[in-house]
Amino acid sequence: MSDTPMFDTRPILTHDAVLAMLQNGAAKATEMGQPQCLVVVDASGEVMGSLRMTGAKYLSLRSARAKARTSASTGLATGGMPEDFAAKVASATGNAMTNLPGGVPVKIDGRVAGAIGVGSGTGEQDVEVCTAMLSAIGADPAS
Repeated sequence: MSDTPMFDTRPILTHDAVLAMLQNGAAKATEMGQPQCLVVVDASGEVMGSLRMTGAKYLSLRSARAKARTSASTGLATGGMPEDFAAKVASATGNAMTNLPGGVPVKIDGRVAGAIGVGSGTGEQDVEVCTAMLSAIGADPAS
């Protein structure tokens, strides 16, 4: 028999974790005075929860979802791709992947359990809300 593991043992986000992250993210966005769109996906990129805060830009929900899915797919924060590569990736995926800042993986002990996407503020504001969302469940800090 092969030494290859037959089962995946990565952490799995629960709905309680998703609700806690959305709550913490909305509280941070409110404190900042910047309504946001918040999206949490599982490790496969499937949406587990989302919130468009009152006053957030409605199209930002689409970009927040793309940020979360990009981060889940790559295991990396968004915003760090070289621009020429980012344009090619966006084109190749029908804009399903993005390089806009505001997407971070949800990692537990270095292992991806899902990802967060936040949009409607500046890139810095989006990342700040992501950080608050990660802290709600004791996830690894964004890197």
